[in-house]
Amino acid sequence: MTLDADTCYRALRARDARFDGRFFVAVSSTRIYCRPVCTVKPPRKENCRFYPSHAAAESAGYRPCLRCRPELAPGNASVDATSRLAQAAAGLIEDRALDGDGMDAVASRLGISDRHLRRAFGAQFGVSPVEFAQTQRLLLAKRLLTDTALPVTEVAFASGFGSLRRFNALFKERYRLQPSRLRRHMKASGARAEDVLQFELAYRPPYDWPAVSGFLAARAIAGVEAVEEGRYRRSVRIAAEGRPEAAANTGWIEVAPAPKKPALRVTVSASLAKVLPPVLSRVKALMDLACNPVEVAHALGQDRSTLGVLAKRKPGLRVPGAFDGFEVAVRAIVGQQVSVAAARTIAGRIAAAFGEPVATPFGAIDRAFPSAAMIAHLPYGLIARLGMPGARAKTVIAVARALADGTIALVPNADIDATLEKLRALPGVGEWTAQYLAMRALAWPDAFPHTDLGVLRALGERDPKRVLARAEAWRPWRAYAVMHLWNSTAKE
Repeated sequence: MTLDADTCYRALRARDARFDGRFFVAVSSTRIYCRPVCTVKPPRKENCRFYPSHAAAESAGYRPCLRCRPELAPGNASVDATSRLAQAAAGLIEDRALDGDGMDAVASRLGISDRHLRRAFGAQFGVSPVEFAQTQRLLLAKRLLTDTALPVTEVAFASGFGSLRRFNALFKERYRLQPSRLRRHMKASGARAEDVLQFELAYRPPYDWPAVSGFLAARAIAGVEAVEEGRYRRSVRIAAEGRPEAAANTGWIEVAPAPKKPALRVTVSASLAKVLPPVLSRVKALMDLACNPVEVAHALGQDRSTLGVLAKRKPGLRVPGAFDGFEVAVRAIVGQQVSVAAARTIAGRIAAAFGEPVATPFGAIDRAFPSAAMIAHLPYGLIARLGMPGARAKTVIAVARALADGTIALVPNADIDATLEKLRALPGVGEWTAQYLAMRALAWPDAFPHTDLGVLRALGERDPKRVLARAEAWRPWRAYAVMHLWNSTAKE
């Protein structure tokens, strides 16, 4: 968005949640920056400066507000190619997936030049990638100091700092506050017990939690995930950067609506403290927290047919993403031409046969879904005997190998055209599977599996070509249109 000062100030005065995370306001008289929904008395307009990211505000010398906590602001989904590219780089930086390899590695992962990456990144966030990375480490540390009882030393290392001394010095320099002082300041709000870590991830309302959790419940893989008592729970297995696959961090998460706030409350087992950035990033993607539902609902609501009615009826519907791209890919492959329930059963058998045991406090969850590296070198017959045709088992192996060797990355904001082309080149991956993965694993808001039987049924059509032509009016939000159509029939 263009940071027009008059528009931004009106949004600030109105505490308009639609703009939360889309810009940050810095106050020259206090040297503090806030979210536009901050509940403090709005400052005078002449004292306000508006920035596109927390990193840009901090680079200008401002520190984050302790009341509205800018680190909790929701992200921004985008269909613009340049914005998605910058956000993909930001995702890799936030996850610390390429720590120590430098920006050349980030650019290479995205298939672009270092110069192009820096130009796109600066245009989107107003700072260099290095400045952005430093801000993300500090904001994560601030969140851990505020919301958990982790010792300061563990906070420093969990946030990506190589030494406690460096962490203390940078925190004091940037925030004009010692980490230990912030911890004492926040004790009144009550830090969590050390066996779990708890966070709140904000979204722009409305958010249809029953629909999102219902979608995930219908597809929950036995032993890996479950929706119980209105809460989404799952096992987690993530390898820390630089560690071998066998030394991955394992644990569990639980996600539920936060009471009285437009946010989801995420409880994370303490065993995952060293991989918190990717855990939280994956939850945001899974729950589609970067969506601007007002924008989507307005666009789809203009349709004068079935879809327009559905969009107006459920403006908070989201497109559930993927906690793990390979897991969703397997789920999509085994689900080709079978029911949701049948695909769920087969995916559960794969998890039971090859998944790693994980200790959780939940009786329904006891293992992690196998990684692509685990499946890549298995004979396809071992997969086929679990209840699918041999050709489909070979497709599972082919996708696993492509992910394990880095040929394909099923992550949000990955290059859409290049990834779809690579997916279609794999044996057994047709247009439906490719578009389904674009919807969920790549978080592409314009993905559209036009051959899907549920979509055809909801529209009363038999010809996929007619559906494709009809959906042109729904661009660039066709993935959300699919969710409305699926939701209307309660079937995929």
